[in-house]
Amino acid sequence: MADTVFPAPGMLPHSAHWGVFQARLDQNGLVVQPHPDDPDPNPIIENFPGALDHPARVAQPMARRGWLEHGPGPDARRGRDEFVAVSWSEVLDLLAAELARVKQDHGPQAIFGGSYGWSSAGRFHHAQSQVHRFLNTALGGYVRSVNSYSAGASGVILPHVMGGMDEVARRNVTWEQIVAHSDVVLSFGGMALKNSRVASGGISRHVERGAMRDAARRGCRFFCISPLRADMPEEAGARWLAIRPGTDTALMLGLMHTLVAAGLHDRAFLDRFCDGWAVFEDYLMGRGDGQPKSAAWAAPLCEIEAGEIVALARGLPGRRVLVTVSHSLQRAEYGEQPVWAGAVLAAVLGQIGLPGGGYAYALGTLAHYGKRSNLVPVAALSQGTNGVKDFIPVARIADMLLHPGQPYAYNGQARTYPHIRLAYWAGGNPFHHHQDLARLAQAFRRLDTFVVHEIAWTATARHADVVLPCTMTLEREDIGATPTDPLVVAMHRIAAPNGQARDDYDIFADLAGRLGARDAFTEGRTSRQWLEHLYERTRAALRERGVAAPDFAAFWRQGSLALPQREDDGGILRAFRDDPAGAPLPTPSGRIQVSSPVVAGFGYADCPGHPAWLAPTEAPTGEHPLHLVANQPATKLHSQLDFGRHSAAAKRGGREVCTMHPDDASARGIREGDIVRLFNRRGACLASATLSRDIRAGVVRLPTGAWYDPAEPGADGPPFCVHGNPNVLTRDVGTSSLAQGCTGQLTVVQVERYDGPLPPVRAFEPPAASGS
Repeated sequence: MADTVFPAPGMLPHSAHWGVFQARLDQNGLVVQPHPDDPDPNPIIENFPGALDHPARVAQPMARRGWLEHGPGPDARRGRDEFVAVSWSEVLDLLAAELARVKQDHGPQAIFGGSYGWSSAGRFHHAQSQVHRFLNTALGGYVRSVNSYSAGASGVILPHVMGGMDEVARRNVTWEQIVAHSDVVLSFGGMALKNSRVASGGISRHVERGAMRDAARRGCRFFCISPLRADMPEEAGARWLAIRPGTDTALMLGLMHTLVAAGLHDRAFLDRFCDGWAVFEDYLMGRGDGQPKSAAWAAPLCEIEAGEIVALARGLPGRRVLVTVSHSLQRAEYGEQPVWAGAVLAAVLGQIGLPGGGYAYALGTLAHYGKRSNLVPVAALSQGTNGVKDFIPVARIADMLLHPGQPYAYNGQARTYPHIRLAYWAGGNPFHHHQDLARLAQAFRRLDTFVVHEIAWTATARHADVVLPCTMTLEREDIGATPTDPLVVAMHRIAAPNGQARDDYDIFADLAGRLGARDAFTEGRTSRQWLEHLYERTRAALRERGVAAPDFAAFWRQGSLALPQREDDGGILRAFRDDPAGAPLPTPSGRIQVSSPVVAGFGYADCPGHPAWLAPTEAPTGEHPLHLVANQPATKLHSQLDFGRHSAAAKRGGREVCTMHPDDASARGIREGDIVRLFNRRGACLASATLSRDIRAGVVRLPTGAWYDPAEPGADGPPFCVHGNPNVLTRDVGTSSLAQGCTGQLTVVQVERYDGPLPPVRAFEPPAASGS
């Protein structure tokens, strides 16, 4: 860290997933400033001003009228019913009684703990930890989810191939190595700065833009393999290969075939460090199916000329090559395949384990990746012990609610969906990150009771039975920290809670008290005492290493603490390359599984035992001729603070912006700024069109994050979102039987100019309510 003052006089330190910052609240409102040492601050912090007292905030406890009057049970009115204001004491009494009923009648295995994290950079007021701790200590457990919407497929396939996601993504190739060593970076899916500017727990220095600039100036060549040119920043000077969406595996196979056919692959590396090459080579060369996976075969699939594929492949041997694969590629049908194929491509080049070379899955996807790890642990709240063993892959929530008792496959296991009666959600918004929102709404109507802690009236809150107003991060104290950023931040309270909002911790403490478990949940500590307790773990670890460690009071006064970090040692892949016998990988063979007998043994037709090209089941047709890329937004984290001023400034007329190629727009009579209707058989939405040649023809882009705002809430038939939420269009199916991950990145649509009367956007208006 440079010798700067943080926080500045008159400012208080705080942190968010998109950056460490300082803030003050005065007569002119909230003022926020990034950390002075951040070379490329994330402008998303500008969503905070105006958010504290925005009309979208939930100001008091609310209950759905139908639930209050008729009691718990499935109800078709969820999502369109009015709400009734209730007091804190009344709502907690009602909720405690309902939790006790469900536990007594059906057991804790009938309760789903639905939190997805990302609600706060603070390690104590981390909503996922809070709700899970409450359900464990007060009720004996809950049905949990595993994996993530972001990395549902990769998180399952990578351990079969190389090792855990953290080892392959976080503790591997760093940006320092790329600046110093990389000659070529093949980035499948790109490395968009809007993604790498975010890290759970916070980030004090955004270095990705500068690292790519410095590497490019040294002579490193970046390739952005994506339908979107903006998936790589200008500083990288990248060559853009505008690939057809969903065909990256075919391109990787074409590259590998070219190398093997010319004898340019690293046979010594494959023999010494890999297992199962012969099986995969037979597939690659077409010995079994009669179809070599050549550049000529790949070219019409990915719509990149065969000569260009050959030239790219032949230019790789003899150079330090890094292969990266973004999360976006595996958020699609058969998403396991590009993750696996990217690792095998790096193995064919013999680069894995070299500084700045090999395979760095998801580099550029989060600010965690490409960084050194801290030498000591950071604060984390214990979630307790879950007495329920049932779980689901996180993206299978609607399947679980719609099909209790039905079987499903997952990672070699035959599992059964539990029958959930009550879902308790805190720190997440499934109507943002889930797909096929009409189906999701139908699923939530099957519950007896749906409870949500929320700062604002998201679509998830509007579909709940009980909505409890919780504080946002600026309204509470916490500790901001993450294992890959050296700065621990004392997150001071900037503003008083809005309305009747309370900390999640205090809500759960009172609720646990009504269930006879207050002491088990709180361990007798206040929030401030918990912060002191969690900080002490880091302080003790520093003292054991002989590093000066201030006590909590001093840390809180100074506002931050810099931690020592580990050497940039390349993690398990470097250790494996240096000593394959002494440092084997955590795979069945101890080596890189080019093919996997374990995966093959599962017998999944949609995920065979080696990387393979599997043609998508949903492709453009005459009715729906365009690919839709529903990627992450640049102006907010997921859907958080969509009403913030930075997010709102990027909308047009209050609606999200859809990017189209001028040729696609011209064919439909669409001009810059027109309102367009995107539609398929699952639903439709409105957006404002912008035209750009930096998107591949035949592809439209509508980022996620616009709060779901149906023209007729709860109406039968396909939904019509007037705000621009693409998840009314995306498919709710798993990536494969192996991982059952999210496939929300890609779908097919038609787009037309919308000439009808424009319906108002009401996403940020509270729902109809009345007094009790």
